[in-house]
Amino acid sequence: MKVMRKVIVLSLIILSSTGLKAQKVFEVDANWKADVKVYLVDANWKADLLVFKVDAGWKAGDNDGKWFFTDADGKAKKKVYFVDADWKADLKIYFVDAAWKAKWADESKISLME
Repeated sequence: MKVMRKVIVLSLIILSSTGLKAQKVFEVDANWKADVKVYLVDANWKADLLVFKVDAGWKAGDNDGKWFFTDADGKAKKKVYFVDADWKADLKIYFVDAAWKAKWADESKISLME
């Protein structure tokens, strides 16, 4: 019985830690509430990260550019704020139209979304 209990507890820990790695983001309404300030660029070559918006949380990637926007900040791994100028941003993103196009263009900024 104790072995089974340990297996269940360990399984729950593994499953919950895997969920925390997903790129679930929440858009906040003020820059001081954000973990990362983001600027939306007008061309993919200007971006640090090419982002694809997925339609379900389970489709969110593991820091690979597939983002799911949550409806509450407590459900998100990162809180983002969209700034109005690139010099105010920690991260510049461009939304792509296919999941396979999502990727880091500037890998030196990966830690911002971890």
